[in-house]
Amino acid sequence: MAIYSFQGHIPVIHESSFVHPLAAVTGNVIIGKNCYIGPGAALRGDWGEILLEDGVNVQENCTLHMFPGKQVLLKESAHVGHGAVIHGAVLGNNCMIGMNSVIMDDVIIGDECIVGAMAFVKAETVFSERQLIVGNPAKAIKEVSEDMIAWKTAGTKLYQQLPTDCHESLREVAPLRELPKERPGQKDFYKTLNEIKRQG
Repeated sequence: MAIYSFQGHIPVIHESSFVHPLAAVTGNVIIGKNCYIGPGAALRGDWGEILLEDGVNVQENCTLHMFPGKQVLLKESAHVGHGAVIHGAVLGNNCMIGMNSVIMDDVIIGDECIVGAMAFVKAETVFSERQLIVGNPAKAIKEVSEDMIAWKTAGTKLYQQLPTDCHESLREVAPLRELPKERPGQKDFYKTLNEIKRQG
């Protein structure tokens, strides 16, 4: 993994967490227990602090940064989808940030909020807990239902198991040149929210 000190700050990463070798973690970054940091993620604590509480996941190609002297805080079980940018913001407990969303400076996302994919949350916006937030500029359109938060929580638990799975089985290998006769299958063990509603 690419772990860098910066001006005397060395990242602190709990041993139960997993930082992919293709992620970059720099400077004043603190990562709690059972966190997952995906490939291409950049957590850049050069000008301020980045704090990830336990059970947080930051997926592929996400960027976490801030203005000088500021903090990025991801509270317990926060879930940051592929390609999102978090710049000097606070994410509440068990919230979800959708893919390719941008969360700007001094934003506070309340506990158990869900931010839709490609949302733009402008600086200094504050959302109370359990809001569904979408659009550009992002607005709360309704409260997050019990079904939605149960689905989100189940998905985050998969990411909280992923660090252990990666420590146990992720290895750099040479590719096969042809398909083997017996290739392991993969289980369909987590449905989209729309699939769950249709089965309902």
